Amino acid sequence: MPDKKNQVRQSLASRLLNPKYIMVYATIGIFLLMYAFGAATYGDRGFTTLRTFVNMFIDNAYYGISAVGMTMVLITGGIDLSVGAVASLTGMFIAYGNTVLGIDPVICMLAALVMGVGLGVLMGATIQYLNVPPFITTLTGMFLARGVCSLISRESITISNELIDALAGWRVYFTWWDGAEWVRVKPIAFINISVILFLVMIIVGTIILQKTRFGRNVYAIGGNEQSAKLMGLPVAKTKVMVYGFNGLCSVLAGIAYVLYVKSGWNLSLQGGELEVISCAVIGGVLLTGGVGYMVGTMFGVLLKSVIPALITFNGTLLSWWSKIATGALLLLFILIQRAVVTYSGRKKSGM
Repeated sequence: MPDKKNQVRQSLASRLLNPKYIMVYATIGIFLLMYAFGAATYGDRGFTTLRTFVNMFIDNAYYGISAVGMTMVLITGGIDLSVGAVASLTGMFIAYGNTVLGIDPVICMLAALVMGVGLGVLMGATIQYLNVPPFITTLTGMFLARGVCSLISRESITISNELIDALAGWRVYFTWWDGAEWVRVKPIAFINISVILFLVMIIVGTIILQKTRFGRNVYAIGGNEQSAKLMGLPVAKTKVMVYGFNGLCSVLAGIAYVLYVKSGWNLSLQGGELEVISCAVIGGVLLTGGVGYMVGTMFGVLLKSVIPALITFNGTLLSWWSKIATGALLLLFILIQRAVVTYSGRKKSGM
């Protein structure tokens, strides 16, 4: 029995210390350190309140939703530069369709879903069957989506619709029991439908990657596509579906952004694709493919969110320091990735 227990402990320890998890541990650890720094420095100004914490989710939920799809794309060894443009086009579909044409916003959202998934599938098929590099294919998709946005309208279009107002204003408040009744937490804190959608997509993405054959195929393709083909895995179908799923996430991110700003603009979310990619990379997704976890991506979003929060509470730093800090974090995680890949290669050679 003692030997069996030792074997179980050693197996658990070896799994927890797997190099694939090191980047996720690093993301969580750096986030906790930065949050602890903020708590120690600005705790008396409200940095540690529940409202400040949930605002990190609210202000970046649309990036997080898109990062779920980007995580899968990066795990396959690909990349998608069209996500920000597709999210912007979704906003234009809803804003122009409802405000100018008088179409029900639900129909506009469904049309955007068809567009986003269709474009994702088209790009995935182009990459797989025509052997066009993902960078070029998705850059073309980005230009196409931005161009259609400008064709629809070059002006910002405000959305005034009861359903959009209701969805944007829907909130779940945090409360506590004072012995007689439920009382809202002070200062008032809440989550909205975008945050719930973000968390649901993280759960869905985790289940797909960790509990399904499709998810195992995604990891196998990213690890070694040629080996995956030799094993008889449906490489082509999987890659096309991954880009289609990423298109779905881009549209959902666009809907979340519309609920955040209640308008559509052809230049909205410019550079959003870089924000989404950085969330996934900071979350521990390996740029060369084969490694990545949704929980890491979630903490990557939080880590990127805590930086502007610290700058805001400081009050003396320019907002551009947020970009500088994000760049430094990206460089740090790329170095960590390089170290992990090197260590894993040496470990395999030693075996």
